[in-house]
Amino acid sequence: MATEATDAGHAAVEHASSGGLPQLDVSTFPNQIFWLLVTLVVIYFVLSRVALPRVGGVLAARKSAITSDLAAAEELKQKALDAEKAYNEALASARTEAAKIVTRAKAEIQGDLDAAIAKADVEISARAAESAKRLDEIQAGAAEAVTEVAKDTAKELVAAFGGKADARSVNAAVAAKLKG
Repeated sequence: MATEATDAGHAAVEHASSGGLPQLDVSTFPNQIFWLLVTLVVIYFVLSRVALPRVGGVLAARKSAITSDLAAAEELKQKALDAEKAYNEALASARTEAAKIVTRAKAEIQGDLDAAIAKADVEISARAAESAKRLDEIQAGAAEAVTEVAKDTAKELVAAFGGKADARSVNAAVAAKLKG
């Protein structure tokens, strides 16, 4: 088995030297190393002079944009807090003003109500006085009517019993009975 591996190794070397895989040909190693170094130096200079500054610029621009966006967001947050504070102050002021308006309206309504009640009391008192006056007139008229009816009835009764009654004696008898 060892001989087979050695034979395979020699066959690979012979095959490489016969033009098989040039990168495995030891005689071309110095040339390959030279071009490898040249290629790496060219890649290094292209990356360091062209690509990396552009990438760095993009990263710096992104960082700057993020920083400015964060600053703008902080400023907007502060403005929002100020606006909320102003809103709350305006709301409190509006509530206070509304309470004053309600109190004023209640006072005006109470004043109007008191005036209406006073006016109604005056009208009621006037009507009550007028009604009392009418009642007095009615009572006086009723008393006179009762007196007249009593006089007429007394005259008729006296006449029905066969007597003659003079107006003076009938009036005196009716007046005495009405007094008490």
